[in-house]
Amino acid sequence: MRLERRKNKIYTVLERRQPDLTIVMENIHDPHNVSAMLRSADAVGIHEVNLIYTAAKYPKIGSKSSSSANKWVTRTKYPSVKDCYDHLRSDGFQILATRLDDKAQQLYDFDLTKPTAFVFGNEHAGVTDEAAEQADATVYIPMMGMIQSLNVSVACAVTIYEALRQRMLKGYYNNARFQENVLEKLKEEWLKK
Repeated sequence: MRLERRKNKIYTVLERRQPDLTIVMENIHDPHNVSAMLRSADAVGIHEVNLIYTAAKYPKIGSKSSSSANKWVTRTKYPSVKDCYDHLRSDGFQILATRLDDKAQQLYDFDLTKPTAFVFGNEHAGVTDEAAEQADATVYIPMMGMIQSLNVSVACAVTIYEALRQRMLKGYYNNARFQENVLEKLKEEWLKK
């Protein structure tokens, strides 16, 4: 009975995964932030996240601190912003860098039902100029308080939950988004985890 429940949960989760929604972590160095971002990605149904580490090493993530999200969210590493963006663009993603600059538009002004990649930068420096300039747009979360920034993991959660909201309204979580052959392969792989 327990095995059947696990199998049903795996199938349900995979059928809700959003292969055309992702995040890019650029030089996020705090393992707690990386873990929290992975948990949020899993909760929203993001299947794969992208990692760019040019100024820091990917932090060591403990299985307890990430609530095992490490196990369920695929991570792809890139040596440069260009390599990551080229790959995302070849798959049809719009790339939105999170940054408060003169050109930034509110997060809520974008259609996040399109294939979308959100870029989140280092806790202290934010996204690099290169990552912002090569993105399709820069976006910000409107804030009404004295402080005009959020912790990167909180900003990630707020941002991708807006994508979830828009996608739920369009019924994106009601039917499997992967092609059938890919979905079947993933089910087999996940059952072995």
